[in-house]
Amino acid sequence: MASRSSGIVAGLTVAALAAVGFLGYQASATAPAAPAQPPQAAAPSAGAVAPAPGPEKPAAVPADSGTGVRVVYSLGQKRVWLVGEDGREPRTFPVMPSTVHPKTGTYLVSSRSGAVTGSDGVPVEHVVRFANADGVVVGFSARADGAMPQPDPAKKTGGIRMSRADGDAMWAFATINSKIVVVP
Repeated sequence: MASRSSGIVAGLTVAALAAVGFLGYQASATAPAAPAQPPQAAAPSAGAVAPAPGPEKPAAVPADSGTGVRVVYSLGQKRVWLVGEDGREPRTFPVMPSTVHPKTGTYLVSSRSGAVTGSDGVPVEHVVRFANADGVVVGFSARADGAMPQPDPAKKTGGIRMSRADGDAMWAFATINSKIVVVP
């Protein structure tokens, strides 16, 4: 009798794991193409003075990055822009490049993973993969511990790292088949 109940428990466990895996895949595949936009701030009154541009002003989207909804990754600036369709100023943030770099050009998001171990052996989350270079898969991710150290130059890694908050934004924005434009 004990072996029969063990078999039932094992069967139920396998069924539960399959259901959780399917639901996780379904949630990833049906995530919105763009994150929910925060409400617009009220326009300043006629007497208000706009603040002077300062060093906190984000860098402009590279002119040679195409048009439309896209993620722009600048190799030279070590920066990403999430460019939406609504004309709002895109979200931009710095990244820590991997040791293997994709060629310049246009790519599509090919796969995503909520949480995995990165090619450097570190737990990462919100992985958005889009290219292969030198036999290494290249994609954006955030370390689970939030750190963004320089990658070990002795290892071939493809993880372009960002903060956890920026990783959340990338995950919401860059769904399967989203356009990624890599510029010099």
